[in-house]
Amino acid sequence: MFEVNVGIIQVAYIIATILFILALGGLSNQETARRGNWYGIIGMTIALVATIIGPVEQNYQYLILALLVGGSIGILLAKRVQMTQMPELVAILHSLVGLAAVAVGFANFMDPGRLSHYMGVELTIHDIETYLGILIGAVTFSGSIIAFGKLSGRIGGSPLTLPGRHWLNLLLLLGAIWFGREFVIQSAAGAGIQPLIIMTVIALLFGIHMVMAIGGADMPVVVSMLNSYSGWAASATGFMLGNDLLIVTGALVGSSGAILSYIMCRAMNRKFIAVIAGGFGTGGGTAAASGAAEDQGEVVPVDAQETAELLSNAKEVMIIPGYGMAVAQAQHTVFEITKALRAKGVNVRFGIHPVAGRMPGHMNVLLAEAKVPYDIVFEMDEINEDFPKVDVSVVIGANDIVNPSALTDPNSPIAGMPVLECWKGETSIVLKRSMATGYAGVQNPLFFLENTRMLFGDAKTTLDEVLKAL
Repeated sequence: MFEVNVGIIQVAYIIATILFILALGGLSNQETARRGNWYGIIGMTIALVATIIGPVEQNYQYLILALLVGGSIGILLAKRVQMTQMPELVAILHSLVGLAAVAVGFANFMDPGRLSHYMGVELTIHDIETYLGILIGAVTFSGSIIAFGKLSGRIGGSPLTLPGRHWLNLLLLLGAIWFGREFVIQSAAGAGIQPLIIMTVIALLFGIHMVMAIGGADMPVVVSMLNSYSGWAASATGFMLGNDLLIVTGALVGSSGAILSYIMCRAMNRKFIAVIAGGFGTGGGTAAASGAAEDQGEVVPVDAQETAELLSNAKEVMIIPGYGMAVAQAQHTVFEITKALRAKGVNVRFGIHPVAGRMPGHMNVLLAEAKVPYDIVFEMDEINEDFPKVDVSVVIGANDIVNPSALTDPNSPIAGMPVLECWKGETSIVLKRSMATGYAGVQNPLFFLENTRMLFGDAKTTLDEVLKAL
């Protein structure tokens, strides 16, 4: 249908690759994130068009139909999904990448001309590429489905701890390796579909078990980890198809996701292997004891009017958003309060913990949606030393990221995790629905301190009342 010089296609791929790199660079900063998104969109458009008019040779009617269906679903999701639902959307999109890798791998293996294209060592290498693409894709697919369930609340956040589960993981890994050997041997003889199917089932089970065993507090790491897996699956598919752009793009996604996972683990003082091993702070994968029954004293409740008075009389205010703000969709009200306080001459800043929310950068995305100025949003490392100068800290639906026991109790499940040290300020106002523990299942001594006030209720409702009082 199209006759295009191979050199033009390669140049288009190089341009797309450069745009993808620029997109990653742009997304590393809030002020350039919108530009980074556009780089990614343009790069993907160029890559898609170049692939359609280049490597694709026939059956355009199926391709166009698939593009229309997929594009329509994408547009529908983009219009309907709220910012608060971004974590589960990201997880389900990762699952689609994994599913695509599995489908392409099987289609490539069942290609009637495969044995005529590859022989000897080349066939072995190609079979290994196919096997790895399907293996990583299947793990990504099933793991992302479970992550979607946990993030959307359809599956509980507590880690699943099966007896001898580490041995089960080892057995699944050894099984995948064994059937990989059988697949390569049988493939040379024109067979191999049976071990490939068995391995796919093993990989699906491994993905389910791996993410089910991870506690809810580690979900930001899980999201970035699955992002990395989806990239490596795409890269393996690129090797399988001999597509340089897919190889490079997959490697970019895989490596950036791996780096992000490392950053998330460091932010929680966690090791990546410990995350894979089980729930937050529990190397053995057992859920952390909640401590909810411990008598730590009495809390001091506060109402919206008193909260407004404390904020109005303050000179320095620090707002610390958590997942509760996302659930209540209170980010717009938070910004209205910020504008009202700044109009009164109050210096308002936001302190963001790297793992606040359910995916990396979750709070930054919500604040950007609410048009909060970038120059008053600070990361934990930039702001922690300023808390002794803060008059009022407002903790909105956060728990584990402001828990002082992470620094004071060596036996705490979250011991060693860097936290926002709001208790060092004059007053902390904590917005919560109840006294329930956070995702780590640990009670928070902050709630019982003398300089802490508890504002109970839905964050959106209570903040609307505070705004009216202001």
